[in-house]
Amino acid sequence: MTTLAERVKQAQARIAHAAHQADRSADEILLLAVSKTKPAEMIRQAHAAGLNHFGENYLQESVEKIEQLRDLPLIWHFIGPLQSNKTRPVAERFDWVHSVDRLKIAQRLSEQRPAELPALNVCLQINISREASKSGVLPEQLTEVAAQIAKLPNLTLRGLMAIPQASDDPAQQRAAFAQMQSLLHQLKALHPTMDTLSMGMSGDLEAAIAQGSTIVRIGTAIFGRRPPLNKETNQRG
Repeated sequence: MTTLAERVKQAQARIAHAAHQADRSADEILLLAVSKTKPAEMIRQAHAAGLNHFGENYLQESVEKIEQLRDLPLIWHFIGPLQSNKTRPVAERFDWVHSVDRLKIAQRLSEQRPAELPALNVCLQINISREASKSGVLPEQLTEVAAQIAKLPNLTLRGLMAIPQASDDPAQQRAAFAQMQSLLHQLKALHPTMDTLSMGMSGDLEAAIAQGSTIVRIGTAIFGRRPPLNKETNQRG
């Protein structure tokens, strides 16, 4: 049985190989360890193995772990669905939010971000596969929504995030990710801070990296399988 540290090395090697295949540098790609449902001790082990960025979906659970791990220099990413009445703890504790799916959420995060903290990095979640079960901005709405969010104080609009419809077909995977890459390219001329594509997980990171992903969200391949998803989220890692 492999150790957590060994699985981290395997994930890093997989990213490096995918980057090489895409004629990219592995240094351009951040491994975001999705630690939802996993105890703080496992995050400590992952940090000891060289990881600093961790993604969380469940608000109450993540707040507890952030408090338990305050002694470590970790960077926290909120990647789950966010209700407007629960934005304050995220604005106060996280460094990134990948799942901004409407203007109201961004406005509340901006208003509630403590003045003493740096601007909160945010990504717009795009419903690239137009699935009724998923939230997110539709591609045709993106230009307008991005323009509104870019004006908000206390936020930095960093890029786009998506979870395309699940597929085992690499061509289908790449097609969805290519759409995301095109959308970011279009917006960068208007919003120079947009340099991030948060896309690709344990099952499709190669296709995502081939299409320009800068953050891949890996959970299962590092921490092992999780209990079945509950109704609180439809995010996968």
